[in-house]
Amino acid sequence: MIDIQKQIDEYEWYHRIDLNGIVTPGYLPYFPAAYKIPDDLTGKRVLDIGAWDGYWTFEALKRGASEVVAIDDWSDLPHVNNKPMVPWATFDLAKSILGYTDEQCVRHTMSLYDINTLGKFDVVFFFGVLYHCRYPLLALDKIAEITDEVYIESAICNDYSPYNGGINNGYKKATDIVMEFYSGSQLGCIPTNWWSPTLSCLGEMMLSAGFKKIDLWKYHKPPELSQCRGFAKGKK
Repeated sequence: MIDIQKQIDEYEWYHRIDLNGIVTPGYLPYFPAAYKIPDDLTGKRVLDIGAWDGYWTFEALKRGASEVVAIDDWSDLPHVNNKPMVPWATFDLAKSILGYTDEQCVRHTMSLYDINTLGKFDVVFFFGVLYHCRYPLLALDKIAEITDEVYIESAICNDYSPYNGGINNGYKKATDIVMEFYSGSQLGCIPTNWWSPTLSCLGEMMLSAGFKKIDLWKYHKPPELSQCRGFAKGKK
């Protein structure tokens, strides 16, 4: 008999995923309900950008999606080194334990700037990726080419700015349409954290990409940098 817990313990996990009663030891997402993805995705074709371990890929399938395509480019891989980080190892293990087929769920190592090669999608998840993009407006334009509906989660600078004094020293006004750029490791000591927009700025960026109906929200008074996050839903 295969020891599932032993297999899980071999790897470092980014996501906390319930694998038929055994929960992986990741730490994200903090509050899944905050993402406000639909309870019913029956028959939908979904793209999960920056899938990593696959929490949102498998969540979409649990909610009825007919097909989910997961992509990642593993640009953050060197920053996690407590245990082996093998691209797609945790994803494939979770997929196998949950019993999903290749017809239901496929994954690709690729840049999000190439997603137009994957066809059209009913829904796109874009969680924890925007601030890693060197070209964030291009990323949103690429997403707009393949879908009419997108859900976004990103670092935002409403409640945190390393230039203004850190936590509780961000840009709090709705009129603060601001995006900070980080040339080094100013945001969370991670060199691939390039940008952090205000929530209002994120909304304006989505409008510029062609999403006309936009809802924006964030955590209320986040206690630390890791929870200084904004959320958005965009529809054409």
